[in-house]
Amino acid sequence: MSPNKIIKTDAEWRAQLGDFEFKVLREAETERPWTGELLEEKRAGIYRCRACGTELFRSDTKFDSHCGWPSFFQAENDAVTLLEDNTHGMVRVEARCAACDSHLGHVFPDAPQTPTGDRFCINSVSLTFDEGDADSDAGGAV
Repeated sequence: MSPNKIIKTDAEWRAQLGDFEFKVLREAETERPWTGELLEEKRAGIYRCRACGTELFRSDTKFDSHCGWPSFFQAENDAVTLLEDNTHGMVRVEARCAACDSHLGHVFPDAPQTPTGDRFCINSVSLTFDEGDADSDAGGAV
């Protein structure tokens, strides 16, 4: 186990997160499409894990995938762990914060218009946004 791994009890996470944040980040729920506060965010900056503050995505990797959730074509190095997800009768790849193991969303190989071909489909409620921390233009490929 990494020495930087953040381990908390459910009670500690519940005290830190709101009810819906807890359901998404700790119980892998999904926010409704087109409802997330960061879906239309176009400023330059850094997207961080709402639970632990780890830097996950830069604004220059965000793009409009028309799926209803913020989408990115690349995560920061080693910031996101990918796991097979067989829930709901589907086989998908789940994206989790590598530091605190919080659920972020899923990754799909369906974005040929991007440099990686991947679409990290991420719940807005799983993220916070810090404006101006990125070294890139606002919104990248949005």
